[in-house]
Amino acid sequence: MTPDEPLPDTSYDSLAPLKNGLRYGLLGLLALTLIGLLIWWPWKGTPGLYGVLIGAGVGGAFILLTVITIMATANLKPSATMAAVMGGWFLKMVVVLVVMAVLGNMTFYSKGALVSMLIGAIVAVLGSEVWGVLSTKQPYIDDDTHSTKK
Repeated sequence: MTPDEPLPDTSYDSLAPLKNGLRYGLLGLLALTLIGLLIWWPWKGTPGLYGVLIGAGVGGAFILLTVITIMATANLKPSATMAAVMGGWFLKMVVVLVVMAVLGNMTFYSKGALVSMLIGAIVAVLGSEVWGVLSTKQPYIDDDTHSTKK
């Protein structure tokens, strides 16, 4: 390739790792929720069902919303993306604290199911997202215009 030739058109999607991470995270959350339902619903009945759904929903949403925020702000300046991520994190913390405060004295759900699913969702979704990002194939492009070899 000579310096005068245009670079070949690449159709690589720069958000592909994040999209894979989001997809794997959703699949991990779904798998964990199904496993949680198979364990807690027969054991604790309807309270187990509600505990699993609330725990998986809160834990999964907490992590997945970060990826969605990054994808939504990917074309902005890095400082704007960081502001959105940090602002979103603060809002999520407030929402989680409010939800936990409201649910604190209620008895319609199993606390064990909720806590186990909340922790499990955070670990499973983060792990699934990391797996999705790391398993994404990324192209390597050699730009000869910056090469020192002649």
